[in-house]
Amino acid sequence: MNDVIIIGGSFAGLAAALQLGRARRKVTVLDTGLPRNRFAGHSHGMLGHDHKPPLDILAEARRQLARYSAISLVNVRADKVSGGIDDFSVLTADGESLGARRLILSYGVADQMPDVPGFAESWGTSIVPCPYCDGFEVAGQHWGLVWSGPQSHNQVRLFHDWTDRLTVFADGHDIPPAIRADLERRNTPIVDGRITEIARHGDHNPTVKLDSGPDMAVDILFAHPRNKPAASLHEPLGLATLDTPLGIILKVDERRETSMPGIYAAGDLANPLTPPSVTLASSHGAMAGIFAQQSMLT
Repeated sequence: MNDVIIIGGSFAGLAAALQLGRARRKVTVLDTGLPRNRFAGHSHGMLGHDHKPPLDILAEARRQLARYSAISLVNVRADKVSGGIDDFSVLTADGESLGARRLILSYGVADQMPDVPGFAESWGTSIVPCPYCDGFEVAGQHWGLVWSGPQSHNQVRLFHDWTDRLTVFADGHDIPPAIRADLERRNTPIVDGRITEIARHGDHNPTVKLDSGPDMAVDILFAHPRNKPAASLHEPLGLATLDTPLGIILKVDERRETSMPGIYAAGDLANPLTPPSVTLASSHGAMAGIFAQQSMLT
């Protein structure tokens, strides 16, 4: 019997495992090896690891966890979760059944790419979601923002800390007159029409092709496609969720515990407030590990 099974072994899951392993709790981490930021060439904003490839950071983390005999890292998909607190059961894709007193769900979210030629191929290089992750490297350059809803208005305000050259692509959205007036006041032009294709030119400098009007080149394009949990294990359990502007996430309390006692969640799967961030994912993972351990104290 494990003390904790962690489902998802990226930044949040490994950070949770580290805290639990140092507390000498028996932990098994199940991971498919497909972190959300695998498309990015570099990860930014994580103290001590700034501007390193994210897969390299994760590989080093796994090497460091090897010194803790209580931690097992298993490359396998979790297919089913059942049971309750102190007696959870996880069925893996290879047919093995594992037991645990607590669970931490950190399997992240999957970005849902729009059906636009070139968009998915540009994701993580020419098209990015997070200015905190990638803004510094392209500060002062010409940015584009694909409008995705009312939350995009705040993105315009945010982006001006990095650049004064920003173009908004409406992409078929009806941007209200009051917001259009505010964008004009901020010297932020709006390009109407739907995006029909993204043409890549290396890692940056995408050209946005439209169904009306001329093509437009920018140095970097920011977009926020909807996402969904990368697995559906939470659904049969009936865990409470939150519907955010970008997709469904798990609802957790201040201790990272979900609506079901004994199940915790961390990382992008349970982060409603900020852009994706390896720093925050690691922090939330560490919190989930610590609080899961403390919940087992007698």
